[in-house]
Amino acid sequence: MVWVVVAVVVVLLLAVGVLLARQHRSRRLKEGFGPEYDRVMAKQGDQRAAEKELLERRRRHDKFEIRPLEASAREEYRQRWETLQRRFVDQPDATVGQASVLVRQVMRDRGYPVDVDFEQVADDISVAHPVVVENYRAAHAISARASNGQASTEDLRRALVHFRALFAELLGGGESTRQDAPEREEMQHRATTAG
Repeated sequence: MVWVVVAVVVVLLLAVGVLLARQHRSRRLKEGFGPEYDRVMAKQGDQRAAEKELLERRRRHDKFEIRPLEASAREEYRQRWETLQRRFVDQPDATVGQASVLVRQVMRDRGYPVDVDFEQVADDISVAHPVVVENYRAAHAISARASNGQASTEDLRRALVHFRALFAELLGGGESTRQDAPEREEMQHRATTAG
């Protein structure tokens, strides 16, 4: 009889331990992925499947050799972005396309594989940049509409703002670039509230 009680207690303790471990993992994934966690949950419709996908993204990301940019490369990219932004008024369609190319070049230089489909690149970026990955998705969607002639100048402006959010984060390796914090926060706020 005592052995049965001990066995039941051990089983209960193991069950509680497993439950606590899952809750801890879920909390860490929610904190680490932020809004991306909710997006994947909505897409998967199941917490276990969503968390499995996010853990797989982390495993894949851990295999990359992500590196910061050299100061000279950061400055060159900043100058290229500033030149690109100045061209927007005269060539908004072309500028958004060039912004997309420039962002992918920075990703490649940082160590991200970019010779895969867009969704894979976005998933890879979401591990280290979960807040701005949605900007990347939004910019990509607008860029695709623009290639079909279905994007207004305002849409293109929003795409450029979205690309800039990810560009700034990638350029600084997660740190701020020249933008001061209030401007960066305002830009991210506008990017997430704009269509």
